[in-house]
Amino acid sequence: MTVVETDRIEMADSSDERTLDMMFEWLEPTPEGFKVEIVEGNIYMSPQRDTHWEVIFDIVEQLRARYPRQRLKSDVRIDFPGRLNGFASDVVALAEDATKDSNGRWRYQDIEFVAEVISKDTAANDYGAKKATYATAGVPVYVIVDPYTGTWHLHTLPKDDEYRSVLSLDFGTPIDLTATLVGLTLETGEFPRD
Repeated sequence: MTVVETDRIEMADSSDERTLDMMFEWLEPTPEGFKVEIVEGNIYMSPQRDTHWEVIFDIVEQLRARYPRQRLKSDVRIDFPGRLNGFASDVVALAEDATKDSNGRWRYQDIEFVAEVISKDTAANDYGAKKATYATAGVPVYVIVDPYTGTWHLHTLPKDDEYRSVLSLDFGTPIDLTATLVGLTLETGEFPRD
């Protein structure tokens, strides 16, 4: 075996490890109108829907009473703890002193609020792996909005990989976040249903 062949073998062995950056590069360019996330190393691509967007936009508009536009994000990649977790959350509210990491991405440690609007194909992520990851990351307020059931689910008090406090109610009932970092109430009466 020559030196060149040895180098090739070593390179092949060392490049076997997937990274989030590598996986996202494989997916570029993402088709317009689609959202891409990597949850526990699995790639999910889903189309945006009117109902989905209307709920997201409603939440963002209401959060503007407390957060300047620059601290509100939607469908922006943020890397989370755990194995290959690169989420593009539906709505994220960042702390006032939020900073980007060395790769130019927002840090999960600076998140004060996350909302996910359920899509049929990825609902299991929002209720399962993503919820556990948000809790592990210490995201203080996680809201799931489900236009299929007409319900919302407020998760607070993260500890380890779960939220210790969960409140689930129907659309039309406000989401009282006044006792959290968010400090306001989200009206849900105009959330559309699918």
